Amino acid sequence: MKAFRNLRTIGALLLLVMVIGTAGYHFIEGWTWFDGFYMVVTTLTTIGYQEVHPLSHAARVFNVFVIVSGVSLLLLGVGALSQALLEFELQSFFGRRRMEREITRLTDHFIICGMGRVGRSVARELARKPVGFVFIENAEAKRQKFASENWLALAGDATHEPILREAQIERARGLIAATTTDATNLYIVLTARGLNPHLKIIARASEDSAEKHLLTAGADSVVSPYSFAGQRIAQSLLRPHVVSFLDTATTHLGIDLEIGEVHITAGSMFAGKTLESSRIRQERGVIVLAIKRRDAMRFNPAPDEKIEPDDCLIAMGEPAQLRQLEQTASPS
Repeated sequence: MKAFRNLRTIGALLLLVMVIGTAGYHFIEGWTWFDGFYMVVTTLTTIGYQEVHPLSHAARVFNVFVIVSGVSLLLLGVGALSQALLEFELQSFFGRRRMEREITRLTDHFIICGMGRVGRSVARELARKPVGFVFIENAEAKRQKFASENWLALAGDATHEPILREAQIERARGLIAATTTDATNLYIVLTARGLNPHLKIIARASEDSAEKHLLTAGADSVVSPYSFAGQRIAQSLLRPHVVSFLDTATTHLGIDLEIGEVHITAGSMFAGKTLESSRIRQERGVIVLAIKRRDAMRFNPAPDEKIEPDDCLIAMGEPAQLRQLEQTASPS
């Protein structure tokens, strides 16, 4: 803030006056360095002690300079400090109010419970899309640590219904239970599922035994960071080029390539057509890797494979091409 910058400038000038004052008393009057410093301190603080040693006329003129400049800077410093504290309090207050208003307007968003390493990774991916999301985190230190990211965040326990309602769970698209303990994630899943039966819920599991409990509680899928890391390390050793390709397609490393999902609505221009007649590959430069239907996943579909309403195309291409295909496939 500008007030804090001004405060640093005033502090530097005040330090400069103290150095000049100490040196002035030393060279003009021949005092020791400590006597000169002590004289400057008593003068600037307006304590009113008597002079350390009698002053000559030249020293009195110099002392006037120290008094006027030093006291003026002290008064400016007090004013700047008061202004900085006031600005900080107002900014915090209005920042909280703005965040609360934005959260109340959220719809079709995601709720991330926990600002740990997993939750932050999810947030960065969602912000890159971008997709609306809100954090729920009880620890003040974690919220303040990432305040510069301007992520929407609620202070509270995600296992409590009022906090989830405040995060607009009834209008949310999905919820990620990413706290560090399986028991907490289990309570979050149970509470969230009761508030929104149609919510997509993904939970983190630290222990393998917790997966079945989370699924029973209502999670749609469970991810174990440790299991995933082990599989990733093994695949990097056995199939490094495959892992490199997937990294390129999913995390934008290297070439500009992405794998995305394209939902086909009933009114889509592609509904009822075959892959060949849709000309998705020829006109949009997007490769359809698979078609997800309710009953199965059809990998490497044939050109005569018919695209049906409510299908989900797993497609690969440049991000701009995929966004264009999504808009064409789902006009609404």
